[in-house]
Amino acid sequence: MRIPFARFSTTLMLSTLALSALLAAPARAEGQLRIAQQFGLVYLLLNVAQDQKLIEKHGLKQGVPVQVEYVQLSGGNAANDALLSGSIDVAGAGVGPLLTIWDRTRGRQNVRGIASLGNFPYYLVSTNPNVKTIADFSDKDRIALPAVTVSVQARILQMAAAKQWGTAQYARLDRLTQSVPHPDATAALIAGQTELNGHFGNPPFQDQELAGNPKAHIVLNSYDVLGGPNSATVLYATEKWVKENPKTYRAFVDALNEAAQLITANPELGADAYLRVTKAKTDRAFLLKVIKNPQIQFKVAPQNTLGLAQFLFQAGAIKNQPASWRDYFFAHPALGAGS
Repeated sequence: MRIPFARFSTTLMLSTLALSALLAAPARAEGQLRIAQQFGLVYLLLNVAQDQKLIEKHGLKQGVPVQVEYVQLSGGNAANDALLSGSIDVAGAGVGPLLTIWDRTRGRQNVRGIASLGNFPYYLVSTNPNVKTIADFSDKDRIALPAVTVSVQARILQMAAAKQWGTAQYARLDRLTQSVPHPDATAALIAGQTELNGHFGNPPFQDQELAGNPKAHIVLNSYDVLGGPNSATVLYATEKWVKENPKTYRAFVDALNEAAQLITANPELGADAYLRVTKAKTDRAFLLKVIKNPQIQFKVAPQNTLGLAQFLFQAGAIKNQPASWRDYFFAHPALGAGS
């Protein structure tokens, strides 16, 4: 079943048109960078890099004037399709889509991660008062997430289901999930006027739901499933792009690293950059409170990603078993402390 309101249809149409335009785009050379991102504060490093022109700054340090294009997509499937078509250079999505595309391109395009965008707790929120844990979900419930089965939210939900009912039952809740962009899912939960009564989102959308609907409550925190803080959203590219654009690649990661340091030292700068770049109408004080959540850490080194990767292999969702996080991330000095 589909969500019966206009905003979802409009967003889906725009995402489809954006992807169609990307598919027709020509290949780029060193010094030109096309980045696909999605929705939420998890992309704050990119927002700050764009607002402060950090990629351009570090490009000049590498002796390359970098031209940056930012494209908005929704869902890991769209990001992966655009990346493999050569229509973008860097995809921004969850660890779930990264592991999927790493597995499928191993020995060919060899897609791997470039950097994490930080550690963020992702909340599974429900407005059904009878749902206290995932065991309480029934066929009457509908859970929105960016992309069914492949998004990092979908994969974490599968991991939680495996812990609840056993690995063979990891897909038990997939039938209740729907692909809905975060802004539309948030609007639906706050309004409470559609069949949608659950959303596995990210900040600030999950925080808006909890503040905007008195029935909204947290059913699951991703940190609880993964055993602590983890990097759920990442950036990744093909081996070909990294090898053919070493200066642009280095400038990009250096810019992200500086953005992480700036936000950590000055959360106000991060909030203002987010509002300027995204044109969001979010209250600044509310946004700043979310950014200052002690569970959130801004860093480029991935953390605690291997557990999800190993689960996906054990469940049969990916064919290749990673021995280390380094198997699905490119080597870079800024990522040295990863896990």
